[in-house]
Amino acid sequence: MAIADLKNVLNIFGGSGDSEAKQSELFKEVLLMTLARAADADINIQTVEVDRIREILKSHTGDDFSAADIRVAAREELYAESTLRKYLGSVRRKMANEDRVATVAALADVFRSDKSISVLEVDFFNRVVAALEVTPAEIAGLAAGDVD
Repeated sequence: MAIADLKNVLNIFGGSGDSEAKQSELFKEVLLMTLARAADADINIQTVEVDRIREILKSHTGDDFSAADIRVAAREELYAESTLRKYLGSVRRKMANEDRVATVAALADVFRSDKSISVLEVDFFNRVVAALEVTPAEIAGLAAGDVD
């Protein structure tokens, strides 16, 4: 998937529909943007993080992303119009709950990948969680209902 294909970012602000295909594309874009930006959260994009992001994206979307795709998406200038938090806050209502939770779980996975978590990464994580309005229970994998 090319970075130039991030057309749902614009569609969100234009009020497009919520078909299953569009929700899937939105999840893919949110995951790419969030995880790529996370790689630069501590102002040090590490190869191990980029590799882990590529693995996560492949497992969640089935698509291959290059290291260059990740590094370009991590660039702060892409968010000149709207901060990542603002973007996430505007799309969270259009995302399936399980996609929001999966995004947060993947984010934690990326931060753990280099065996060291910085204060900047913790702050980034907390801001993403707040923007997506994921609850502590959801982060812990707790949901009301039957336990498997």
